[in-house]
Amino acid sequence: MERQDRVRLTEAEARARRNRSIAIGVVLVALVIIFYLVTIAKMAS
Repeated sequence: MERQDRVRLTEAEARARRNRSIAIGVVLVALVIIFYLVTIAKMAS
């Protein structure tokens, strides 16, 4: 039985989803770096 009820994204929607995913990834990496730097700063003082 083939699934025909899947949503097909247009090229623009797929590109927007990819850009959104990349932005979320960048924000998460930035948060990890900030927490790391704050932890190192607190340990140094």
